Amino acid sequence: MADGAANSRDDILRNWPLVDESLAPEPLVPYPDVHWDWRAINSRPEIDSSAWVAPGAIVLGRVRLKARSSIWYGCVLRGDFEWIEVGEETNVQDGSILHVDFGHPCILGNRVTLGHKAIVHGSVVGDGALIGIGATVLSRCVIGEGALIAAGAVVMEGIHVPPHTLWAGCPARQIRELSEAQRERLAATYKHYVNNSAAFRAAFADD
Repeated sequence: MADGAANSRDDILRNWPLVDESLAPEPLVPYPDVHWDWRAINSRPEIDSSAWVAPGAIVLGRVRLKARSSIWYGCVLRGDFEWIEVGEETNVQDGSILHVDFGHPCILGNRVTLGHKAIVHGSVVGDGALIGIGATVLSRCVIGEGALIAAGAVVMEGIHVPPHTLWAGCPARQIRELSEAQRERLAATYKHYVNNSAAFRAAFADD
């Protein structure tokens, strides 16, 4: 990582707002020589006023939810030593997990669809991509803009998925490039969840 990028990353981690500015002393832990981050555990998620988090979803630590994003029932977003960012109008569907890896935040771009029970771990997902139901993206991956990861696929560590391609299997392999019709259909997928989350926000407005 370049010095500028490292400084930017360090600034992000250092300046993330705490739940309580008078942070209690670090507790004694069994393995103090193993990396962990007391400040992250006590950090406050940054949630845009137009985003929706379903009751029962867990959003912990350094997590940023952008405008009209939605986190559905049973999801876990744990930003406990790097940060997690969910882009504008991105949906993280029921039972999905977002987590981080040392030196690798978890970043979902704008208008991404993350299917039910999908996992993204310390990776970057480009704008408009779709991660299928039950798919897993392991650490240090980059999923290109508008790519489609098929249901149940496992993208192994460090893989770069080209934009607008279909990947499937375990381990996942590129199957082909998406057709224009598939690209258009994929590009509109997020809209249903933007509408749905607006309706759910209204339904739970008094809760």
